[in-house]
Amino acid sequence: MIAILDYGSGNLRSAQRAFELTGHRVQITSEADVALSSDGLVVPGVGAFGACMEQLSQIKGADIIRSMIEADKPLFGICVGMQILFSEGVEKGTHQGVGIFAGTISRIDAPILPHMGWNTVSVPNGSQLFDGVTDESFYFVHSYAAKGAIDGAKVTTASYGEDFVAAVERGKVSATQFHPEKSGKAGALLIKNWAQIL
Repeated sequence: MIAILDYGSGNLRSAQRAFELTGHRVQITSEADVALSSDGLVVPGVGAFGACMEQLSQIKGADIIRSMIEADKPLFGICVGMQILFSEGVEKGTHQGVGIFAGTISRIDAPILPHMGWNTVSVPNGSQLFDGVTDESFYFVHSYAAKGAIDGAKVTTASYGEDFVAAVERGKVSATQFHPEKSGKAGALLIKNWAQIL
């Protein structure tokens, strides 16, 4: 069973439908015991970094995320659900993140924000998440992002004003700045690739 963490932020139903296409049962939950008993956890997210962290704290979501990773279970963060996995975000003040990845989520240096629409990505060799996915575009909606290298991780990048982290893979933790559930066939294949490690 795949659990989608419900902490009041994210496109839960569209994510549920997208992950159900893998053939797995998908359950939306805010309960720690349900999430921790799942085969894999999806952390969605929309809106501002600080607001998402505040909502996450109400269900002790950071503890759930850390427990899944400690149990070596697959985890998939989407959009702000990816951003909160980092050390901190500086949208509307400085806010502490869950701290799975070292780094700061900062404003993209581009003349027009948000970065909204389809964009191509540059994938590193050996990516499990993007296996069989080449020359595809993905759907982005954001003004802030992670930038630069991430210790011990495979980093997929995109460019909008400057290069930023479009996806990150380390161990069984995967996350995308774009929305795979809104990215058509390419996004569906990405989700299928992730589900293969369950």
